[in-house]
Amino acid sequence: MGKEMIAMLLAGGQGSRLYALTQKLAKPAVPFGGKYRIIDFPLSNCANSDINNVGVLTQYESVLLNSYAAAGSRWGLDARDSGVFVLPPREKDGAAFDVYRGTADAISQNIDFIDSHSPEYVLILSGDHIYKMDYAKMLSYHRAQNADVTIAVLPVPMKEASRFGIMNTDEEGRIVEFEEKPEHPKSNLASMGIYIFDWKQLRKMLVADMDNSDSNHDFGKDIIPTMLNDGKRLFAYEFNGYWKDVGTISSLWEANMEVLDPEHSGINLFDEQWKIFSRNSGMTGHKINAGASVDNSMITDGCNISGSVKHSILFAGVKVEEGAEVEDAVVMGGTIIKSGAKVKHCIIAEDVEIGENAVVGAMPTDSEKGVATVGSGVFVGDNAKIGPKAMVYNNVKEGGEVND
Repeated sequence: MGKEMIAMLLAGGQGSRLYALTQKLAKPAVPFGGKYRIIDFPLSNCANSDINNVGVLTQYESVLLNSYAAAGSRWGLDARDSGVFVLPPREKDGAAFDVYRGTADAISQNIDFIDSHSPEYVLILSGDHIYKMDYAKMLSYHRAQNADVTIAVLPVPMKEASRFGIMNTDEEGRIVEFEEKPEHPKSNLASMGIYIFDWKQLRKMLVADMDNSDSNHDFGKDIIPTMLNDGKRLFAYEFNGYWKDVGTISSLWEANMEVLDPEHSGINLFDEQWKIFSRNSGMTGHKINAGASVDNSMITDGCNISGSVKHSILFAGVKVEEGAEVEDAVVMGGTIIKSGAKVKHCIIAEDVEIGENAVVGAMPTDSEKGVATVGSGVFVGDNAKIGPKAMVYNNVKEGGEVND
């Protein structure tokens, strides 16, 4: 399958709803699950599905993401006739494209790259979802249905269906109608933004779309509705595994917490049969010191724990000093939590320092819900207080207080 289908991974989104976490970082590069970045999931899915060539289309704050994705060896995609190729907007035929105008335009600008691999099929992926999926099974379904395009769908609760693009199908699974965030949905089959196209057919449509001044140059708004109106064979491939869009602070926090309960949540990062691959931190093993307390938590390389850690995820190189308390928290790499500090129900970005006896977040009540968030590189002074709904971008002085 590695030669007949190429994957194009859309990884240019800003992720603005992650606020402090994506001020200087593209959403697909946001750390997740102790040792990963979000983009590790679709790339690992490609490697496990025997898809050997992946184009990664980057745009917003792409410096770190470009260097990270270019190392195809992380996912075993560095052998002969395989690779991960970073594809930012570029100048072409004398015209400067400083941005991708839409999802379809991102593919259009890279037609020559796809042509160089001569694939029969193109798999379109998003770089900002957490899930495990065998794309080979989806391709088998696509072939069996003799489909022009197959769209992966996920059953969602009917009361939430109006938040998604909904696929209405007949008895055979053929898509007969597409509704974008309908007020009164007719089904609960939500699009996952994962598509398999016949490349020759898609290529013709993309060329026509590039010259259409009325187009949004988007798959969901233009390409798919056009194919549906033209009577093409569109089929829904139903996926019933774990899948989560971690586009908000609350959903990112929830997904990290679900990693700690794989039997109930469905997301198992300890599965040897379908590994999620990532970089090696190069750090030593973690150290749990005498008197420390660790309960139901993920502690990764280089961590040094002298305080209390409960139901939390600590990324590489985190230090928790004696008397510090960490609970229901996501603490990203290189962060130091000083003696006596309390860090609860929050997300702490990379290379943060939480001062002595500082308080970040709080356990939520029914009337006060929220996930406190501290951005990368921020210093929180001794005895400072960060409220349960706070979003902190800048340093907080000693004894300072931030509540929103």
